[in-house]
Amino acid sequence: MAASVELRLTLCICLVFILGLSSVSALIEGLYCGIQSCYDVLGVSRDASKAEIGRAYRQLARRYHPDRYQPGESDDSRETAEQKFLLVATAYETLKDEELRKDYDYMLDHPEEYYSHYYTYYRRRLAPKVDVRIVILVTICAISLFQYYSWWSSYTEAINYLMTIPKYRIQATELAKQQGLLNKTKEKGKNRRSKEEIREEEEQIIRDIIKNKIDIKGGYQKPNVSDILLCKIILFPYNLCTYVAWNFSWFYRFTIHGEEYGDEERLYIIRKYMKMSQAQFDSLDNSLIETFLKQQLWIKENYETYREEQEEEMKMKMATDSRWKRYRRWMKSEGPGRITFADD
Repeated sequence: MAASVELRLTLCICLVFILGLSSVSALIEGLYCGIQSCYDVLGVSRDASKAEIGRAYRQLARRYHPDRYQPGESDDSRETAEQKFLLVATAYETLKDEELRKDYDYMLDHPEEYYSHYYTYYRRRLAPKVDVRIVILVTICAISLFQYYSWWSSYTEAINYLMTIPKYRIQATELAKQQGLLNKTKEKGKNRRSKEEIREEEEQIIRDIIKNKIDIKGGYQKPNVSDILLCKIILFPYNLCTYVAWNFSWFYRFTIHGEEYGDEERLYIIRKYMKMSQAQFDSLDNSLIETFLKQQLWIKENYETYREEQEEEMKMKMATDSRWKRYRRWMKSEGPGRITFADD
């Protein structure tokens, strides 16, 4: 008797489980066309072509479009016609896109993957509509324009500063006189100009000479288009090949073949020892660079000795400088750790 009851209970559980599996619906509320099939909404079969889907959509759109609604022509109210039109438009948007239609057909064929369908649906809906490559390109172009504008501003600031230094103004003025740019006789009659106009022209001539004759290096040098980010990215393959070829040439010439360093190679080694960029190294005085070469700082031992001497010299300056003495006294007696807030 007990075995019979257990058998019946087992059969009931299996029946409920089978009925539960058979009741799993492939259509999910809130996804695509909801609990209605997109194919049924458009009145087409699952193997319908794209042209058939488009034709069915146009026929239904003409029928249910709110602008074409006429009271009395059908049993549907305006609200019902609008809802049907939105459902038809949703079905068309789902089936006209091949990738979206694939996802929808997969949902119909695999109704048990409930959460997977939700993820796939909202991943496509929340995905950015603009191509990421376009966003990256626009960002790079914007950064490049900002770089170029900033460099031109720095270069213009440097020229304006040099215009105020008497040394460079006198040299530029003498050069302009030698070239006959400031020795023009004053015009008479209708072509006569005011003193202000003549002064502005002379200032522009001096500015042009300073621009052309003075080699500004470092962070204030004249901007070059090849230095902006966009050009660097475009020229990256070429620069990479050049860098590899240069390193191979260096290794062959100076390591394998034992060739002696030239001035360019010596300055390169010194700059690497000092951990300076090319722009920083170029901004140094020529006399200082000549001193580096005379002291043979491309040799590691000489550079280490030079660096220790510079550190000792800096310590001596700091020890004798009155400003540093005041700073050390302040750090010892008061210091940042002794700062307190006054009571309100």
